[in-house]
Amino acid sequence: MAMAKFLPEGRGLLERVRGLPVARPLLAADHVYLVGGAVRDLLLGGAPVDLDLVVEGDAEQYARSLGGRLTGHDRFGTASVVLDGHTYDIARSRRETYAHPGALPEVEPAPLAEDLGRRDFTVNAIALALGDGELIAAPGALEDLEGRRLRVLHDRSFIDDPTRLFRLVRYASRLAFAIEPHTLSLANAAIEGGALATISGPRIGAELRLLAREEDPVAGFIGLRELRLDRAVDPGFGLDDEALARRALELLPADARGDRLVLAVAGRRVPAAELGRLLDGMAFEAEDRDAIVVAAARAEEVARALAAAQAPSEIAAAAADAPAELVAVAGALGPERQARDWLGQLRHVRLSIDGRDLLAAGVAEGPAIGRGLRAALAAKLDGHALGREQELAEALNAAGGSQ
Repeated sequence: MAMAKFLPEGRGLLERVRGLPVARPLLAADHVYLVGGAVRDLLLGGAPVDLDLVVEGDAEQYARSLGGRLTGHDRFGTASVVLDGHTYDIARSRRETYAHPGALPEVEPAPLAEDLGRRDFTVNAIALALGDGELIAAPGALEDLEGRRLRVLHDRSFIDDPTRLFRLVRYASRLAFAIEPHTLSLANAAIEGGALATISGPRIGAELRLLAREEDPVAGFIGLRELRLDRAVDPGFGLDDEALARRALELLPADARGDRLVLAVAGRRVPAAELGRLLDGMAFEAEDRDAIVVAAARAEEVARALAAAQAPSEIAAAAADAPAELVAVAGALGPERQARDWLGQLRHVRLSIDGRDLLAAGVAEGPAIGRGLRAALAAKLDGHALGREQELAEALNAAGGSQ
């Protein structure tokens, strides 16, 4: 594949790169290129934080020359460097072959032109030489970037690597790019042909996790639905209520996880046990799996309890021990006021006393301690215990009531 070269435009871009804090440690070496999303985003006017570099030569040697903490990945001829809080992914230029559809690629060194030709979409097949500022692009790449289009570089792209289907959705939603018609037809054919069955669950899970962590994950999951890619993951999986997901995200506090929430909304139609197995098969961590499953399975139950709650103590009882993601989804189903009260204020209320204070006051160790503390917290939430002495009085009264 013949690459187009643009020297004046590239030199102007190189000056912008040199002005980025992330680019300061880079050496102006020959045969080292900034590639992929970083160049795309620079051409769109952005300022990338992490940089992908390609070396026509020994990538690890170049990586070591930067200093910082180095992690090598010999199979693919790549290395990662973390330096001054920035991450640099460095790879030797290579070609890839696939033993069968969905297989991980076999790689071998190759010139930059072949390296760009193996990439997922034309707008990511652009390189900037850090030595002289030459801009090198796959045919049509700059035109597609200007036209805000996503186009594959060859017709077997989604067959060779079906994870590109998820990347297609991710880039389309993040960049607000249109999918070029032929690329869309290739994507639909790959999905209908069962392309996802050729890749492992963990690889699918990795792509879903990336999509769920996007700045607007709802847009990404709507993109999955439009391609019917979510149904290819599981027939019951998918975000079919955009308004619900957006209301839930609006309720979600900053210390909670939007990615878990969106995955939970997408999993609401999958039975809990089946959803747990599905997430396990996609290599979700146990803590994430459990949070997603409970938010998906219990949202309607908690919504009913919240709807029936009026006093702060009743709201606290309805949301007892529920993770924030679950309460946000439940609130989005109807009782938004109660969910907002719990997430914004009530869950942070703490007693000034603890079990040691009750023991010191003569309460025997056992269930009475917990009963007393719960009563004191309820009284404090409802405004009936305004200080330490009143909290202790409420606790002792409840603890002693059945001693």
